Amino acid sequence: MPENSKKKVCVKAILESYETLGFVNKIDEHHFPSRESINQILIFLKELLFPGFFNEKISTVKDIPDITEQRVSFIIDRLVEEVYKCLAWEKKETPYDKDSINEQCYKIVYALIQEVPLLRSKLKKDAISISSGDPAANNITEVVLAYPGFQAILVYRIAHFLYNHKIPLIPRLMSEIVHGDTGIDIHPGAKIGESFCIDHGTGVVIGETTVIGDNVKLYQGVTLGAFSVPKNNSNIKRHPTIKDGVTIYAGSTILGGETIIGANSVIGGNVWLTDSIEKNTKVYLSDHYRRVEKKVIKVNND
Repeated sequence: MPENSKKKVCVKAILESYETLGFVNKIDEHHFPSRESINQILIFLKELLFPGFFNEKISTVKDIPDITEQRVSFIIDRLVEEVYKCLAWEKKETPYDKDSINEQCYKIVYALIQEVPLLRSKLKKDAISISSGDPAANNITEVVLAYPGFQAILVYRIAHFLYNHKIPLIPRLMSEIVHGDTGIDIHPGAKIGESFCIDHGTGVVIGETTVIGDNVKLYQGVTLGAFSVPKNNSNIKRHPTIKDGVTIYAGSTILGGETIIGANSVIGGNVWLTDSIEKNTKVYLSDHYRRVEKKVIKVNND
């Protein structure tokens, strides 16, 4: 068969799959949000939160007002466009008023911009927590610039705001962008308190219905996950609750929506935990170098 004919056969087969299988973002129908645009919006949001840290250099303090206004304008224009795509896509099966959706988009995006000072306050506490909890951190600036745990928390706090405002697709796109960059997977639906610390961070997984209190510290490889449940149970709480002041060391897995880790407890490395524990409890592996079957020991400090 001639080369040109082979190409036509391949193209025909691909086009047929478009018709039979779907999964096409058609130009003349509802668009999906652009991953590239969401990434650019995140870059501008990071610069809005920490001017001069991540991208554009600020020459003098006098430049900050103009640069801030430019960034705000960019974020509003681009994010309104992407949020509109998501809301229109969500309503694609039912009639909707375009003007009403557009108004809703502006309302949500302006609410996010107004949230920036509060986000900065929360993120400063997160950075201080990471810096004070890691002897290798020389200062807070190093944490903001270089620490993957802080990057994941920063994006989570933005995505969580949009998640709470019922925006589809974009929060998960944001969380997956930073997941790819850091290896840290925080679902935007998780509820996380202040002064949150992720040390090292690679392999950390925090599920959608996880609740984390204040002053919690996680090390790399920690999973706050769920048991396998039917899809129709997705609206129930599936992930654990971690109370204030808890430390969870590397490689530990805590599962279940009814599992509660009491305040100021310490979970040792490589622990598998599916039961609640009281406050001020230590959980660790005993004789794990000599035993094939590892045993979980609970020791109460009270």
